[in-house]
Amino acid sequence: MMKVGILGATGAVGQRFIQLLSKHPWFEITELLASERSAGKRYRDATKWLLETPLPEVIQEMEVKLAEPASLKNSDLDILFSALPADIARKVEVDFADAGFKISSNASAHRMEPDIPLVIPEVNRDHFSLIEVQKRKRGWDGFIITNPNCSTIVMVLTLKPLMEFGIEHVNVATMQAVSGAGYTGLPSMAILDNVIPYIGGEERKMETEPLKILGELDGESVKHAAFTISASCHRVPVLDGHTEAIWVKFREKPSVDEVKKAFMDFKREIDTPTSPQKPLLLMEQEDRPQPRLDRNLSGGMTVAVGRVREDTVGVKYIAMGHNTIRGAVGASVLNAEVLVKEGWQ
Repeated sequence: MMKVGILGATGAVGQRFIQLLSKHPWFEITELLASERSAGKRYRDATKWLLETPLPEVIQEMEVKLAEPASLKNSDLDILFSALPADIARKVEVDFADAGFKISSNASAHRMEPDIPLVIPEVNRDHFSLIEVQKRKRGWDGFIITNPNCSTIVMVLTLKPLMEFGIEHVNVATMQAVSGAGYTGLPSMAILDNVIPYIGGEERKMETEPLKILGELDGESVKHAAFTISASCHRVPVLDGHTEAIWVKFREKPSVDEVKKAFMDFKREIDTPTSPQKPLLLMEQEDRPQPRLDRNLSGGMTVAVGRVREDTVGVKYIAMGHNTIRGAVGASVLNAEVLVKEGWQ
């Protein structure tokens, strides 16, 4: 078993890491780290458990340590998972990487830096080669890898098999679940019977991150994909599962059947405990996918796609994925699994 720790372990994302890793066949949680407010306490006293599954007993009694490298000076951790907010991750993740720790981060702080891999393993795991560039340029013994924004992951998994048709432009309108805002992110009176047509920073992430992920390695950096994206992001009263309406304009003119076949032919090229047998599942029912019915496919790691149809500029369809599993914690765990399997750890 490989020893792993969680930065930001007491928050909602940290709790999801604990849930997914507590019975992982490769990873054992040995360190939990958080802010000064939680440091020194037993985990069960440091946080309010929010998930539907019970807090594992072994985790309850673990001591939470302060999220700084000195707290782990005698540790033999193999991987650190970061559930830190972006503003905190910007410095703390660098401190840990500089101290020799290997970080699989869900935070947005470093995603767009040229030498830091931004990876969806089914799409661009070759970008992990930037690890060596990063270590050399920064003089680190450790490194940082990242997974994309939750809504970006859902969309990019559907765009990857369509790249063969020459994507020119993408429009996307999201209907994003409230769990993406965190447990205290939205009061119930703000979201019930309502749609909020603004999510801070989300549209910029959806318009930039996919171009790096779908780009090609060019020496020591990534040459971004040469198409444009226009995004409009909205919060809706759904607990988990981001739904996206996507319009794609192509250089070529694929038929609806050709687009469906591309979705169906998209297979995983990796085999790890968290990787789904089908990264994409095409649904032919006219009223699917739906978050309540389809967000937990493959333990929340499969993105469902449906309502594929012609549009005046190309093809349009609906995509949906579990935002805190496939779009966040599961993505970080999958990245770490691929690091291990391909010898980058």
